[in-house]
Amino acid sequence: MPTVLRIGSFRFHFYSDERNEPPHMHVETPDGECKFWLRPVRLARNINISPKTIRDIEKLVFEYQAFLREKYYERHGDK
Repeated sequence: MPTVLRIGSFRFHFYSDERNEPPHMHVETPDGECKFWLRPVRLARNINISPKTIRDIEKLVFEYQAFLREKYYERHGDK
């Protein structure tokens, strides 16, 4: 599971075997993990992360959306 970005306590990564899903990024925190679709940006799953933290992560996903998609496609191909 390659880590593509770390911001504070957030680790942005993806799993290499998820090719059948749209482009997305997992975000691990000390409290849990969530997954965001990257096009369009929206929350796909949340495990044990507070709504406030989800909003903070969502802002970062929007801010780094192009970078995160680039890293996703570098590993998985396609566009």
